[in-house]
Amino acid sequence: MRGTVSKMRAERNQSTSTLDYYLPLGEILLPMNQYLGKAIEIKASSGIACLACGRASSKSFNQGYCYPCFTKLAACDMCIMKPETCHYHLGTCREPEWGQTHCMIPHVVYLANSTGVKVGITRETQIPTRWIDQGAVAALPVFRVSSRRLSGLIETTLGVHVADKTRWQALVKGDVEPINLSAERDRLLALCADELAILQAKFPGQIELLQATETTLDYPVQAFATKAKSFNPDKAPASGVLTGIKGQYLLFDTGVLNVRKFTGYEWEVTTL
Repeated sequence: MRGTVSKMRAERNQSTSTLDYYLPLGEILLPMNQYLGKAIEIKASSGIACLACGRASSKSFNQGYCYPCFTKLAACDMCIMKPETCHYHLGTCREPEWGQTHCMIPHVVYLANSTGVKVGITRETQIPTRWIDQGAVAALPVFRVSSRRLSGLIETTLGVHVADKTRWQALVKGDVEPINLSAERDRLLALCADELAILQAKFPGQIELLQATETTLDYPVQAFATKAKSFNPDKAPASGVLTGIKGQYLLFDTGVLNVRKFTGYEWEVTTL
């Protein structure tokens, strides 16, 4: 199978509750769970197509964009990585219409357990996709807010006390202990009560504390990685027995492959 790769899609199997993964290769949607326990090889050709404009590029920027799109698109602005720096309200957004549909809409601030408790944000419409992409085994929505910037301000407030990043090496090794996310939420709300009250006063009616239940996620993993060795198909093929899929990682008995990192690359997948 050959085609331009983009991030894997996943959906919960209604019979087993385990996630079913699919790898997009151009027009092909390859069901990856069927390869568990089998030897496969993934190699890249020289082709890279921009995620936005489709033009050929010799290098991928920001997980799938050519350099011109990287420098001009709002989706590639620094505020995507640091939402608290969103400048839409200042009238300086690179693409105001894009900002209106992606940033000035309800967002959720959540706690997740991927490699320990972390705080994160996502558009409300991206639940539970965002949690799956991060490889979280459990997640708990805490706040619903009116915009991406506001979610970022709350994230940085809570992030003083908990992580806001996932440790990928621990993720692929399966090093995660159960966490009571409800208890963590209550602890953080108490620790940050003063700062949150200031935000509530500054943004009246735009912050809603949620009474949500925890969501758990079950990934198709037969065996986790013993070593956090990362494959780069652009340099050498990734090959071995596929032992699991978690987040955007394919787990082999020989290493791991971060699919999303190579968005826009042309891949060829073969069984051995």
